[in-house]
Amino acid sequence: MTDPAPLLPAPAVDVARVAVDVGLAHLDRVFDYTVPESMGEDAVPGVRVRVRFAGRLRDGFVLERAGVSTTERSLQPLHKVVSAEPVLSPEVARLVRAVADHWAGTFADVVRLAVPPRHAATEKAPRRERAAPTLDGWTATASVLAGYPWGVQWLEAVARGESPRAFWQVAPTAGVAGRWAEGFADAAAATVRSGRGALAVVPDTHDLDLLERACRERLGPDAVVRLTADAGPSTRYRAFLAARRGDVPVVVGTRAAAFAPVQRLGLVALWDDGDDLHAEPRAPYPHARDVLAIRAAQSRAAVLVASHARSAEVQRWLEDGWLRPVQLAPRELRRASAGVRVAADSDRALERDPHAEVARLPHEVFQVIRAGLSRGPVLVQVPRAGHLLALLCADCRTPARCGHCSGRLETTPARLPGSAPAGRGADRGLPSCRWCGRLQTDWRCEECGSPRWRAPVVGASRTAHELGRAFPNTRVVSATAGEARDPVRGEHVLVVATPGAEPRAEDGYAAAVLLDTPLLLGRPDLRAAEEALRRWLNVVALVRPGDQDGTVIAVGPSGARALQALVRLDPGGFAARELAERAEAHLGPAWRTVTVEGGAEAVRQLHSLLEADRLEAVGVEVLGPVELDATADGERHRLVLRCPPAGGSELVRQVRQAQSVRSARKSEGALRVRVDPVVFG
Repeated sequence: MTDPAPLLPAPAVDVARVAVDVGLAHLDRVFDYTVPESMGEDAVPGVRVRVRFAGRLRDGFVLERAGVSTTERSLQPLHKVVSAEPVLSPEVARLVRAVADHWAGTFADVVRLAVPPRHAATEKAPRRERAAPTLDGWTATASVLAGYPWGVQWLEAVARGESPRAFWQVAPTAGVAGRWAEGFADAAAATVRSGRGALAVVPDTHDLDLLERACRERLGPDAVVRLTADAGPSTRYRAFLAARRGDVPVVVGTRAAAFAPVQRLGLVALWDDGDDLHAEPRAPYPHARDVLAIRAAQSRAAVLVASHARSAEVQRWLEDGWLRPVQLAPRELRRASAGVRVAADSDRALERDPHAEVARLPHEVFQVIRAGLSRGPVLVQVPRAGHLLALLCADCRTPARCGHCSGRLETTPARLPGSAPAGRGADRGLPSCRWCGRLQTDWRCEECGSPRWRAPVVGASRTAHELGRAFPNTRVVSATAGEARDPVRGEHVLVVATPGAEPRAEDGYAAAVLLDTPLLLGRPDLRAAEEALRRWLNVVALVRPGDQDGTVIAVGPSGARALQALVRLDPGGFAARELAERAEAHLGPAWRTVTVEGGAEAVRQLHSLLEADRLEAVGVEVLGPVELDATADGERHRLVLRCPPAGGSELVRQVRQAQSVRSARKSEGALRVRVDPVVFG
């Protein structure tokens, strides 16, 4: 009798690990597929593939090849290699995974933000020949950063291949010390000199234009590529491929560029991190500031965060020692920037000077505008666009309502003569009802009987109209959000703009006026004061230095903390106090916060899936659920979970696990989960 034949080992299988485009939380992992021999050379890590998943063909990315391995399971083969171009680098894949874990999202959701859609014609086009970066004559001592303590040392460390981390508190001035774009270009040049690549992210296209121009002047036109999500499919994909293939060492862009596949990344830089444009509005809502921080830690890259203001998040990094400040001494800062003062608000001005009723603005403001126009252009910032937004009784401040239907009253340019004050005077225009449209010919306040009304908030167009009448020989320019911001040319120009839409003046503004400051401070948002100070400092940054008689005047309550910080040009002190108060109140960024919003049953179900004992062990506080409002789909509820930073990872892990369970059970009701939300009122 012969011995039985020995058992043969399982046949060797060439396996690819694929991230499949499935946005379900319980399927947020990689799946193994066999690689047919015909695809062996093309199915490399990073390429796009098509695979069969749950009976349907879906897109995916090959994350790695397992080589020759054995398996007892029957695996599906790859259906197709869509393109042999490896567009998802291992470094970016690790970043995508980390971002998904940090914000309680899925790999599929984040990778859509990181890799743009394929454009086949662009991918097949011949690669463009690019000239090498030009660094002739560049020195750290000639940089804008050289005027700041530790600026030269930081640049030299980057040029040596080191990875220092700094927060650059840029002086708010139109002078040399405020040229942040040139400083970013110098940082990129230092990184290129070390043989590494640089990535710089800014909030909007106007800042991007400045930065791109500065980098091209410093490094040459072929060393920089611009990457934005709002570019056309071909333009965006061409820029993406140039970075992925290593054709350019420097990438500049808006928040989508935070995932740019820069080769040998040596620097991540971020301008104005407090701008909410850095926050992604799509799930899982990552913020460019934190994405770049995660990326810098993974790649061991240098960090440069810069702003005229200072966010509470940056202040926490400074206090923790993760960032080192690069800033001017208070005396030097005041010397480099415009002089700032606060005028009394309009109500107090009316008490002191009855004639201020005719002009709406304090007399002090007109003095600043008149003096500024004699030296150059003047900027006036108004919080809102439009004309007159609402009317109140001038005596008791009761909202003015229609005597026929009780609708709110308003007025329009056609009904309000330009020579009349905003809702005051015997010859004023007549208000009308915004509901029924009736003119109020004999309106009287229903509370006190007064026939006088006023506008508590006057928009930018009405302000421009009034100032045009007050300064008849001056050209008045109006600028609001969404409009092109061409540089202001000419000496005697009066610019009225809403926050964020202020155009730059070629030689800086001679003066600036900040109107209706209580409106920005009174927004129902945790960051209202921080955001107001950031917007005001950005206006100060457009004004000439004090030694050129640059002047900024703000109209509002002089006791407001944000206005006091503005006068002192002290965003650091304001941020430190803001962070301390948030720590006492258990608010972000001092504490980690997760909000869950959705239908009442869906929120309750997720809450029940959390492990209360584990959350209690890390100090998690549970607030709610509470009803927010009613929508077409029913009532909307919110659950808030918050804890000290040490327990943040466990909190997010619990929420992700609960989402996975709901996904696996196919529970009804969509939920919106946000980790450390930017806007939280």
